[in-house]
Amino acid sequence: MRSWKYFLLRCKVLQITWLFSISLQLAWSAFGQDVQIYVSSQAGDRIAVKPNLRFVDGVRVGQYNFNVDDAVNYQKIDGFGASLLEAGLICINDLPPMEQEKLLRALFDPKEGAGFSAMKTVIAGTDFMSAGPFYSYAPTPGDLHMQSFSISRDLGTNGLITFIRRARRFGNFVLQAPMDYPPDWMLVDVDTNQDINPKYYEALALYYLRYLQEYEKNGVFIDYLSLFNEPGIYTKIPYEHIRDLLRDHVGPLLQKAGVRTKIMLSEAPEREDAYHNYSIVLDDPAARQYVAAAPYHGYDFKNFEKIAELHTRYPDLPLWMTEVCWAYEAGAPKSVPLPRYDFEDGDFWGNQIFNDLEIGAAAWIYWNMILDEKGGPWSISYIHGNPDPNAQHPVVIVDRQTKRVTYTGLYYYLTHFSRFVRPGAIRMQTTGLYDGVRVISFRSPDGHIVSQLMNSRNWEANVNLISRGRLLPIKLPAISITTALWSPTTSGATVQ
Repeated sequence: MRSWKYFLLRCKVLQITWLFSISLQLAWSAFGQDVQIYVSSQAGDRIAVKPNLRFVDGVRVGQYNFNVDDAVNYQKIDGFGASLLEAGLICINDLPPMEQEKLLRALFDPKEGAGFSAMKTVIAGTDFMSAGPFYSYAPTPGDLHMQSFSISRDLGTNGLITFIRRARRFGNFVLQAPMDYPPDWMLVDVDTNQDINPKYYEALALYYLRYLQEYEKNGVFIDYLSLFNEPGIYTKIPYEHIRDLLRDHVGPLLQKAGVRTKIMLSEAPEREDAYHNYSIVLDDPAARQYVAAAPYHGYDFKNFEKIAELHTRYPDLPLWMTEVCWAYEAGAPKSVPLPRYDFEDGDFWGNQIFNDLEIGAAAWIYWNMILDEKGGPWSISYIHGNPDPNAQHPVVIVDRQTKRVTYTGLYYYLTHFSRFVRPGAIRMQTTGLYDGVRVISFRSPDGHIVSQLMNSRNWEANVNLISRGRLLPIKLPAISITTALWSPTTSGATVQ
């Protein structure tokens, strides 16, 4: 009997010892976790998983160091993405069913695809709402109480609500929605003066409210209502009138209705325009109380310092870059065919993303997400500023004749950010200089650190990433973007 009890006790001790050993191994594995590396490059890598690296002591591969200081923090990231437009869904619907699903997964799945997390939709007609003529939700003149209000087009096969629902089968994202034009009858004169007649301010506020309510009834919550898209270029409304409309009509009505949607100021076409005009609204406390974020567009491709100054002036106000693209109408050189198939174009957009994030942008949203081989289809309405032709460059090209899908260089650079820098991440200070090489870093909500390293040179670069006193030697391929992902304990652990 004693020997049997001894045998059982012995087995119990061995079991406990084995479990303890496994626990130690798991703990050490987590403590000594390797740095994950993902690369997209001119040489052909496309978000390719590379062998893990480790932080080490005393290694100096090359002389160029980039220091990640996780004690110095900047803006919180709200997301990355592009725009949901009828033109894109028309292209998707031209593909075989399996290819449609594959494309949507590549855009919205956070593990297998880009995981886009911040998306633009639009309020009725604009230049790539291409499933029909230019439209509004309240076409009946003088319909002050929105009795004719209808979003029926957005529920169609190529409609926005249909598109949003299909995209959300693969991933979650916030939505922001600007408006090019209100119903034409609200304008002073559609032909000569496209400012909004003040007598229709209350009707326009109700128009916004009905839009939000009808979308939510159909299962789509709009996180941010952006009053106007490029005011002065589309609706010719000055910022003084935007202030009055927001302060005295839209803000109070949405507040009274108890909607959860937040309000964005409006979307300036360029950074300098935002810098000069946003204060007209934001310096009025009664109007400012309703503004949750300030979006701007990047069509000047410069003046980043103006947004940095705006961020300094209003440090509590998130700034979103919500539209930019290659378009002949927006200054793209006529000598460059649109859309673009070259991977190297992604390097240009990678630098634009870096520029906006480094001056405080909390989100970065491209314009057309999907277009066809002609850079269309586009909508035509000259009176509303929608010309013909209007070829543009998207994130993904769908050849509607051959059914071939091309993921552009822009797609891969944007995906490095959208997949690995998730909403809630905090940008951290990263310092270092090396001509043609840039590094930016973030702390993820789960505590991991993500560094994006861009090499814009035509030859490889050897750099050191330094975190908490340890070095990570990295070789960056020519024309490439590299993502490094690690736990902070990695760089602080002793590496044997």
